Amino acid sequence: MMTQARIPFFQLAPANLQAMIALSGSVKKSSLGIRLVELINLRVSQINGCGVCVDMHWRDLIKQEIEPRHLNAIAGWREAPPSFFSERERAALNWAEAVNALPHKQPSDDDFNLLKTHFSNTEIAELSYAIATIRAWNVINASLHNQIPEVPPPGF
Repeated sequence: MMTQARIPFFQLAPANLQAMIALSGSVKKSSLGIRLVELINLRVSQINGCGVCVDMHWRDLIKQEIEPRHLNAIAGWREAPPSFFSERERAALNWAEAVNALPHKQPSDDDFNLLKTHFSNTEIAELSYAIATIRAWNVINASLHNQIPEVPPPGF
């Protein structure tokens, strides 16, 4: 088991890091709302096995005072009671899973049509950027073994 990242990648590519942080910031300022963005961030990170991202987005949702049982049910959202996640959140979670499956599986027309019933075209674009952004963070952190911090940094 690794106890540190393979390389200090954040320090080695500061311009790229700042660009990713700016992209993440723009996603959080979208019309989707921070709760939905963080639900997507957590779900995609769970699927991709990015421990540092799971930890970060779980903590972000806890700060938003999401009900702990609802938070715990994100991994099995399809089986969760209707009161745990809105139809809009469920459509977004479905789309996140479908997009995250690329290139092994394409999002279906049914996936897209479900999304269209709850989101405008602009929101679909913003949601797709949100999914792509967290997936990029997952790829960087998981491949270079960025570790879950023992103690979260201040402000996180």
